[in-house]
Amino acid sequence: MAGTPFDQLSGDIWYDGTFVPWSEAKLHVLSHGLHYGSSVFEGERAYGGRIFKSEEHTERLLASGRMLGFEIPWTAEQINAAKEETLARMNLTDAYIRPVAWRGSEMMGISAQKNTIHLAIAAWEWPSYFKPEERLKGIRLDLAEYRRPDPQTAPYKAKAAGLYMICTISKHAAESKGYTDALMLDWRGQVAEATGANVFFIKDGKIHTPTPDCFLDGITRRTVIGLARDRGIEVVERVILPEELGGFEQCFVTGTAAEVTPVSEIAGNTFEVGDIIKTLMEDYDAAVRPNAPALQAAAG
Repeated sequence: MAGTPFDQLSGDIWYDGTFVPWSEAKLHVLSHGLHYGSSVFEGERAYGGRIFKSEEHTERLLASGRMLGFEIPWTAEQINAAKEETLARMNLTDAYIRPVAWRGSEMMGISAQKNTIHLAIAAWEWPSYFKPEERLKGIRLDLAEYRRPDPQTAPYKAKAAGLYMICTISKHAAESKGYTDALMLDWRGQVAEATGANVFFIKDGKIHTPTPDCFLDGITRRTVIGLARDRGIEVVERVILPEELGGFEQCFVTGTAAEVTPVSEIAGNTFEVGDIIKTLMEDYDAAVRPNAPALQAAAG
């Protein structure tokens, strides 16, 4: 994302229980989390001063830490309160919130049983993950070279920093070819997800989405499935093969950053931005902004 480097933004960051100036929120270069990926994080959004599904994100953060073998030394209630305080201290209403926990620098090696577990929470203004003009007409996805790993090789239910390495590689490769993002298959060759968002397809009025058995079952993913079913739209979670892509009429991705974003192309397969996607975009906006006057007027 172009603009001011993130280490040069202004404000305060909640760091191990206290607020520090943004420029002083540092860790040592020999921190275990930097070298061995022993770090977990969340991506959250606030709309109108309210963090959407804050409790669910915090519970996943704590669970992710346990999957990596460490206990974050703050309770869910303390973390939720710290996020709210960070948002208020930064004087933000619509914002992105990033809690991150990692192993410190007491031991440097594969084994780091005695390392201190740290937690930081930052908040900043962050508009749509994709450019507005791309989002309205649908983004273009390439097919990634790397695949989501076998669940026997990695703790796929954890939002762990190390699992995103292949996502960064894949997104950079796609962008270098003029695409916005990449669709990743899993180790079996089945459709999995985009690099930072879950994927959905539409055919004959039904929504089809891959079963999350080797990638993160996103909070936004579950929210949108609920919104679709509230509308009476059938949602089928199943194995989806790449050769099926040409038979779908519509496609979209979901995530805290991506929200609900239409897809116009995946590696030569094209899709329309139809009514079901537009409806879910509106319904999601209403869910995250329940007190927005325009939405209340529209609903009325």
